[in-house]
Amino acid sequence: MTFETIHDLETPSVLIDLDLMEANIAVMQSRCDALGIAFRPHIKTHKIPDIARRQLEAGAKGIACQKVSEAEVFVDAGFDDIQIPYNIVGARKTRRLAALAKTAKVTVTVDSQPVIDGIAAAAQAAGSTIHMMVELVSLGQRTGTTPEDALALAQRIGASDYLRFAGVMVYPSDAAVRPRLLETLGLLEAAEIPVETVSGGGSGAVSAMDQLPELTEMRVGTCVFWDWNSVSAGYAGFDDCAMRVRASVVSANAPGRVILDSGSKSINSETIDGQFGYIVEYPTARIYKVNEEHGYVDFSACESMPAVGEIVHIIPVHTCVVTNLHNQLFGARGDNIEVIWDVSARGLVW
Repeated sequence: MTFETIHDLETPSVLIDLDLMEANIAVMQSRCDALGIAFRPHIKTHKIPDIARRQLEAGAKGIACQKVSEAEVFVDAGFDDIQIPYNIVGARKTRRLAALAKTAKVTVTVDSQPVIDGIAAAAQAAGSTIHMMVELVSLGQRTGTTPEDALALAQRIGASDYLRFAGVMVYPSDAAVRPRLLETLGLLEAAEIPVETVSGGGSGAVSAMDQLPELTEMRVGTCVFWDWNSVSAGYAGFDDCAMRVRASVVSANAPGRVILDSGSKSINSETIDGQFGYIVEYPTARIYKVNEEHGYVDFSACESMPAVGEIVHIIPVHTCVVTNLHNQLFGARGDNIEVIWDVSARGLVW
């Protein structure tokens, strides 16, 4: 099937405004360049090698993947500097990780001795070298460890012939974590353990990069497209959001209500103030409910309602999840489709 313009597409389809995407790539790179911080785009947002290459061409340093399976796709596509900021646990995963490290520089994060030991055993069996950063626990209380334990973990990494201590990672890297980071760096310096990388991350942490001068790199994913979450948090505006889900009105029989052909399988089921997406053409409309294939929209606050067959465009609440719901994304400039991307790492969450 040939798609020359967006009007040739079936709905629901995911459009990427190329002008906005390119501007977003340039803006994030320039922010990092201005502070002397390397930018490492997190590809879990788009899962597409061609978009990652565009980010590298703009000046990014390597990429970040969230899971081994994503990294495998990108190594196969020719990427050779990959960070996986995740605790890799389990013999099958660590074997695959060690295999990747034979053809690319692979850096992982760890926060406990069992994680280190499992990866070290796999690296030894494969005869590969894996780089490791120790993650500090942040105010988000997700994964990570304390400064004292970070020192012990760095020493354990350094004792292995198959591991290399690469530095420290924090997420999110907001200013509140700086005392913990400084304590950790002080302990490592006193122990004469060099720190190559201090890696920060998080879309919201972008505005705080200047408050963490110790950072050497930044990992951000959503910034390539932005989404309603980003707008709600003040990181971007709707005019910066490059991803739109193109949807059709399939029913309009009830006063003030229409049904779209885009439900939880197309636009996700996350909400902001009980709404499942922002309709560009009808800003006061509310997508208040989704089934798998249906989106319920309240138009009672709008001056007019769309008719059956009308096309609308939805800015999703969370762009990363929408990417993972679709086989393809369509890159458009105006109404013209310039590129069709297969979502190469779609569904790869292990």
